[in-house]
Amino acid sequence: MSIQFNESDWKRISETYRKWWNGELERPLFNVWITGCDPGREEPRIARRHRTAQYPDEVSAEEIVDRWDYELSCRRYPGDSFPVVWPDFGPGALAAFLGARPHVDDNTVWFHAPGEIEIQDLHFRYNEQHPWVKRIDSIIQAANRRWGGNVLISTTDLGGTLDVLQSFRPGEGLLLDLYDQPDEVKRVTNEIHEAWWKYFWHFAEVAQTGKVNRGYSAWTVIYSEDPYYMLQCDFAYTISPAMFDEFVKPELARSCQKLKNAFYHLDGVGQLPHLDSLMSIEELRGVQWIPGDGKPKVTEWPDVMRKIHSAGKLIQFYAHQAGGIESIDRMVEQLGTGKGVLMIGAVPREQEDKLMRLLEKYGAA
Repeated sequence: MSIQFNESDWKRISETYRKWWNGELERPLFNVWITGCDPGREEPRIARRHRTAQYPDEVSAEEIVDRWDYELSCRRYPGDSFPVVWPDFGPGALAAFLGARPHVDDNTVWFHAPGEIEIQDLHFRYNEQHPWVKRIDSIIQAANRRWGGNVLISTTDLGGTLDVLQSFRPGEGLLLDLYDQPDEVKRVTNEIHEAWWKYFWHFAEVAQTGKVNRGYSAWTVIYSEDPYYMLQCDFAYTISPAMFDEFVKPELARSCQKLKNAFYHLDGVGQLPHLDSLMSIEELRGVQWIPGDGKPKVTEWPDVMRKIHSAGKLIQFYAHQAGGIESIDRMVEQLGTGKGVLMIGAVPREQEDKLMRLLEKYGAA
C-alpha cells in the first residue's frame, strides 16, 4: 500500500480529535496535508474528476477507488491530517434520491424539479433502491475492501433540508410558500428530515459493515469517532431571523440532538443575522464561517469568530480562505487562544518545511 499512514497514526489521530471535541486540547488542530509527493505507484488509467458523480456508469467502483488511492498516495499526512475520501455526488444529493433530476456538468451537480409541483402535492419517502444510492453503496464497499479501514470514508453531501426543498420549489416558489402555505412547508420539511436521517444511517451502516470505517466525516473533512455532520441551510440567506426561527431552527435543532458532533455551515454575510439564534442551540458543537466570494478573508471577521468562540462553540476554517496556513497565528491572536480551532488546507511539497515549522510552533508536529 502506497498511502503513508498506519495504525499508529490512526491511534494518534483518534486520541487528538477526541480531546479536541471534548474541549481538552489546548492547541489548534491542523488538518493540513502535503501534496505533490511521490506516490510510489503508477497513475491509473481513468482521469481525476472533480466530483464522483462525473464518472460514467461504465467506470467501476473499483476503478474510482483506485484513482482515489493514487491521489491519497501523492500526499503526506503530518500534524492532524489523515487520509479520507468523499463520495461526492453534488451539494444536496438527497434531492436526487427524493426524485429531483440531477444534471452533472464539468464543475458541479444541479438538481431540478421533475416538473411544476405545488407544495401541497409534494410527498417524500425514503428509497434505498435509487440508482445513486446503489452506486454510492458500491463505492463505499469497494473502498472498504481496498483499504480495510486505513482510509476514512465520509458521508456524501446530503444537503440542507430547506435547500433540498428549494430544488423542488425553485425561484421564489419556496419563499412564497413560507407566507402562503406555512403548514405545508413544515409538513414537507419534516418528511425530508425523516428521509435525510434514514439515508445518513444507511450510508453509515454500509461504511461500518464489519466495523471497517473508523468513524464519521462529511464534505468538510473533520474526523469524529462519534456521529458528525456539517449541517447547513443556504436558503436561510434569503429569510429574516423570525422566519429562520420558525422554519429552519426547529428542524436544525432536532438534527443537532441526533448528532453527537454537529457543525453548521454559516455561508455568507446574509446568514450573520441568524448567528445569535444558532448560538442558542445547545447541542450545536461548532460553526464553519464562509464569508463568501468578494468578501474579506476569514481573519477579517474577528467579532464573528469571537462570538462563536465565546458561546463555547468550536471553529473550523479553510486556510485558503484566510490567506494561507500562517493565518492561524492571527486567528489565535484575535481569540486569545488556539483551543477549539481547526484549520483545514493543503500545501505543496515545496512548502513542507514551512508547514513543519508551524506545527512545531504549536506542538502539533
